[in-house]
Amino acid sequence: MAPPGSPKRIAHATIGVGGMSCASCVEAVERALRRTDGVLAASVNLATERATVDYIPGATTVEVLRRAVREAGYEPLAAEDTAADREAERRGRELTALRVRLVAAAALSLPILWGSLPHMGLQVWAPSFLHHWVVQFLLATPVQFWAGWRFYRGMWAALRHRTADMNTLIAVGTSAAYGYSAAATFAPQWFTGGGLEPAVYYETAAIIIVFILLGRYLEALAKGRTSEAIRRLMGLRPRTAHVVRGGVEREVPVDEVVPGDLVVVRPGERIAVDGVVLDGASAVDESMITGESLPVDKAAGAEVIGGTINRTGTFRFRATRVGAETTLAQIIRLVEEAQGSKAPIQRLADRVAAYFVPAVIGVALVTGAVWLAFGPHPALTYALLNFVAVLIIACPCALGLATPTAIMVGTGRGAEAGILIRGGEALEIAHRLTAVVLDKTGTLTRGAPRVTDVVTADGVDAVELLRLVASAERRSEHPIGEAVVAHARGAGAALADVEQFRATPGGGIDAVVEGRRVLVGTSSLLAAAGIALDGLAAQADALAAGGKTPMIAAVDGRIAGVIAVADTLKPGSREVVAALRRMGLKVIMLTGDNRRTAEAVAREVGVDQVLAEIQPEDKAAHVEALRQRGEVVAMVGDGINDAPALARADLGIAIGAGTDVAIESADVVLIGDDLRGVLTAIALSRRTMRTIRQNLFWAFAYNVALIPVAAGALYPFAGILLSPVLAALAMAASSVTVVTNSLRLRAYRPAVGVIPTS
Repeated sequence: MAPPGSPKRIAHATIGVGGMSCASCVEAVERALRRTDGVLAASVNLATERATVDYIPGATTVEVLRRAVREAGYEPLAAEDTAADREAERRGRELTALRVRLVAAAALSLPILWGSLPHMGLQVWAPSFLHHWVVQFLLATPVQFWAGWRFYRGMWAALRHRTADMNTLIAVGTSAAYGYSAAATFAPQWFTGGGLEPAVYYETAAIIIVFILLGRYLEALAKGRTSEAIRRLMGLRPRTAHVVRGGVEREVPVDEVVPGDLVVVRPGERIAVDGVVLDGASAVDESMITGESLPVDKAAGAEVIGGTINRTGTFRFRATRVGAETTLAQIIRLVEEAQGSKAPIQRLADRVAAYFVPAVIGVALVTGAVWLAFGPHPALTYALLNFVAVLIIACPCALGLATPTAIMVGTGRGAEAGILIRGGEALEIAHRLTAVVLDKTGTLTRGAPRVTDVVTADGVDAVELLRLVASAERRSEHPIGEAVVAHARGAGAALADVEQFRATPGGGIDAVVEGRRVLVGTSSLLAAAGIALDGLAAQADALAAGGKTPMIAAVDGRIAGVIAVADTLKPGSREVVAALRRMGLKVIMLTGDNRRTAEAVAREVGVDQVLAEIQPEDKAAHVEALRQRGEVVAMVGDGINDAPALARADLGIAIGAGTDVAIESADVVLIGDDLRGVLTAIALSRRTMRTIRQNLFWAFAYNVALIPVAAGALYPFAGILLSPVLAALAMAASSVTVVTNSLRLRAYRPAVGVIPTS
């Protein structure tokens, strides 16, 4: 037992929930879970059919939580059924069962409708036996109690918990029409006298159930497509791997690969797990993980990611991460968590839905009473039909699907582009940003020095100067020296051996190459050696003013030239900053570099403000200062030394995460190091939130506009009444419309310079 005052350990559980159909169902399950002892928080997602629960171990168990879901009238799914592949199978079974009931209900309902057309004023021939009410009763009964059984089951579960949901509305509405018709069929004497006339509305009850089942079926099909990104990611996992054990190569299931195994990959094969290349070389297509369209060259020492495709050569690598630790598994887990999350705007919709259904039942009862008291003859018929129409038109399916479907598609589309958005809250914050703070090194720049300029004295060959300096720098471990060596090798220079070498800390190097003395370093180093800079001093000063590091070189006691090195901009940095500013965002660069270098880079990329010479531990304070001034701030950094600033910002964006995708301090993780991912993340968030707002508007507007019509508000002025059958069709259409609108996000294509601003 924990000592008094010690912090309680919090556990997390994810439980699949079957049988939910609307926002009221979500509220019912959340209420049941929150009332369970030991539960700290519960969130239910209608689109993913999952409940996420935070609880105190010892105070409750997962089995108790599952029992609470069952007692609320819903089906807790087995753990294996919540895995993406098993979930697809389960959805397939549900679709099949739904299709069977839909087809059977339609086959029974169409003859009822056909036989009822003459009574509806349409002169259409129909077989005489279809006019008989008993025949219609026999056809309608299985539709009502077999095809529509799910609505009764849901209503009963809701009533047991003293609440009401969509199932209540449908069950009460169709039962009223069916029960009235059955009474007219078998006890017509009840309707004699008092101006009442016996009539039947079997077609109303049956066709309403058919339309609602059709809406559910189309909705289920569309919802299945919202999780397409997860299924695609799951499909990247190879089934087998070629592993060398005991000197023998053998093919084994990928689940049997362990860290340290030697794995062989041939052209065209998927890489089985994460690892480090030991020998061989190839180009690997990582687009499905990082969003990078071009293949990435791999050689000894390079990291490879499981699920990516080897394009050209054969290589061997040492497995480092397997199973649930691979990059792909982490991505799938993060996307699943994001898709199961809620945006703050959705919580508002859920609260509204909790009061909505009881309010609708009240409106329907008042509608029936008013029509019964003041309606034209036959008043009971008008009262019944308008009562049913109000109940059916107001089902809050669209309201419950408006937010989660958009979040599912938006986060899934981001994952396909190598952008992991952690959930609905991150999406909502991203679309409200006013300022973006960019780290310089590794974010705007490459994070490694490169040769930018080679300036020579009169009569000195630039290629020869570069070859001699690079040969001397081969013995240096300084990053600037390594940059010169890499540049020379890239230019095809044949480097020579160093005969003597001496490094002066903070000054430079003194070496002998092919019998020639090569001196490389600062102006003070050369001055100490008695070497005049002549006209190159001004050149070196100009390069330094541009934020570059000039290295002055002398050969055999004479000035030879200046080689400038700088941490160069990443491709597209200027375009990204310009696009961010066009989106109405203030762009600020934050760096620990000296002010002269920082301002040179700032001028080159075009940021609004520069904060230079900032220590890593002080970056978070500067981000907080911006927030205190009222800015909604995104911090973009490499996720390592920028972690405090990422955590302090309203939105932390970790760029270049590579295989380390589970960066806890970031709200958005970019797998690749392409800065354009920041644009895509913000633009996709804006597009997703716009879709959510559209969905919620139409879901609310639909109910606000049509409930009065269903109640008969237009009848005194235009003689218009809304048929319950049309109400059912409209209700089904609203849910399908919301999901289809969310699916449009799948067509989003990131593009620099073509960024939506709202």
